[in-house]
Amino acid sequence: MTTARTKHSAGRDGHRPLVRVLRDRDAALCLCGVVVSGFGTSALWLAAGVWVKDLTGSDGLAALCVLAMWAPTLVGPALGTLADRVRRRPLLIATSLLMSCLLLTLFAVDSRDTLWLLFAVLLVYGAAGVVQDAAESALVAAAVDPGLLGDFNGLRTTANEGMKMVAPPAGAGLYAAYGGPGVALLDAATFVLATGVYAALRVREAPARRPASNWRRRTAEGARYLWGHPGLRPLVLAGGVTMLCAGVNGATAYAVVDALGHSPAYAGALYAVQGAGSVVVGLLAGPALRRLGGRRFATAGIALLAVALAVRAAPYDAVALATSAAIGAGLPAVLIAALTAVQHETPGPLLGRVTATAGSLVFAPNVLGLAAGAALVELTGPRLLLPAVGAVLLGTAAVLASAPRRAGRRPSAA
Repeated sequence: MTTARTKHSAGRDGHRPLVRVLRDRDAALCLCGVVVSGFGTSALWLAAGVWVKDLTGSDGLAALCVLAMWAPTLVGPALGTLADRVRRRPLLIATSLLMSCLLLTLFAVDSRDTLWLLFAVLLVYGAAGVVQDAAESALVAAAVDPGLLGDFNGLRTTANEGMKMVAPPAGAGLYAAYGGPGVALLDAATFVLATGVYAALRVREAPARRPASNWRRRTAEGARYLWGHPGLRPLVLAGGVTMLCAGVNGATAYAVVDALGHSPAYAGALYAVQGAGSVVVGLLAGPALRRLGGRRFATAGIALLAVALAVRAAPYDAVALATSAAIGAGLPAVLIAALTAVQHETPGPLLGRVTATAGSLVFAPNVLGLAAGAALVELTGPRLLLPAVGAVLLGTAAVLASAPRRAGRRPSAA
């Protein structure tokens, strides 16, 4: 893949990397697409859980909405192969249009008997998200100065996670006024807007090469490269454990709200505060990666997340809000570090598959965590469950910090 621009060294204007990212037309458009689609996704994420909770009264079924959105990461490597098989920009446009149409079918969900349609749409939603993430990562790696990828990924996190500051409250308000279909319509409109953003990108892509091997072998190439890379493997594995624990925490969200004595819609306030923490860490990610390196930056974030989860179960509003902010600051660190390392260390023709494989190894445990958390929260409650999760995360941070910097030669490109 090539671009119309000549890339410059990250050392020039190094004191203004964030400004350089924002002044780059294609980078700014990619961030705009993240903001638009992230707003709709965050609004639907909260509204879907509240929708199911209102129809069924079950905390476990409400948590399964998020599980349905994350489940397609289990087949992420196969989905990522698609991002290396076709041109990435048309793929982003096509998947956005598909989802804008599919979301309109949620107008038919009006009772417990039609909930299957909501879960089916959420599954397709998650699959489209895996494909889009892989295609977008490869597109960004080609369009953005390599020295600025950490800053871009930090801003991307700020834009995406920062939507938790406005989208969940907006989604909760829209749900209260118009119900779930109103939120689905909003999300469909954001996909249409994202389509326009992707169409405006000026990235020239070479035609996709005819594959020399079958789908299964092409999928395995990304996994082999990632697992054999001594720098990527520890970060990705630590990210997987972190997201496993984050999934358990996510399943306790409505139980934590119940313990505080609030209605389920109060989860929107907690997600908004979490988004504020992510905004701060996203803005600091680029300088932190340059100063600390990816390994230490990720370790610090995991440790902060561990402490926040260990004390989150205390039944006080102030504690819930403070720990939500700490979760928002700690959780993205390992994700930003891992994604930036993948973009730096992976050859372009493999980048879609390696990104999707890394995404599966990081996010598939989140599916297991959500499933386990949905069952455990009913049995033990958050007061026992969350401190145990915090202890697991502290152990993960210790292992990552003590891992050897290099474990062998970097594998060659496939």
